Amino acid sequence: PETLPMAHEPMLLLAITELVANSAAFTYFTAGALRRNISSDTLPRQFPLQLRTKSMEVFSPQLQERYPDQPMELHLWARQQPLVSCHPDALHGTLFSSAEAFVVLPNATRVPAFLLNIDANMTGKPTITRNRLGGTVKLTGLVPNPELGTLPVPQVKHLETLLKFGLWLFGVPQANSKCCPRPVP
Repeated sequence: PETLPMAHEPMLLLAITELVANSAAFTYFTAGALRRNISSDTLPRQFPLQLRTKSMEVFSPQLQERYPDQPMELHLWARQQPLVSCHPDALHGTLFSSAEAFVVLPNATRVPAFLLNIDANMTGKPTITRNRLGGTVKLTGLVPNPELGTLPVPQVKHLETLLKFGLWLFGVPQANSKCCPRPVP
């Protein structure tokens, strides 16, 4: 147990332990809350790539050949509990996730296309600016590991670039908006 410092003037003291953070991660993981299904309808309008086989042709030409211009879905989930470590300057987290792409046929049948394991490292830093508490989240690493699917994904490097771009453009700003500066009472 840490002893918190005594304050002789007004201040905000925030203490987070790895036990609390990892217990929360375990709870969310066990409850199945770390799952998300994404379709074109759920992507932001400004996202440059739509989930269709035609858009995925760069990553897997066989996909467009076999299923010409069909809609797709992406199922994301955590493979194991995320890990959080506390450091004096920031919180560091690792997410072990998987992404499986499906082609949605006209009869609503979903055909598996490919499966990727995606491990991401993130850093979150608390900030205080003009009596406002906030924070920033930064993606520090992304390692996709292709696994066997029904179709090969030969251009994993292109897909990795797209994933990094998507996280940089939408994921990190959304995380930052969730921990954006709020007035300190």
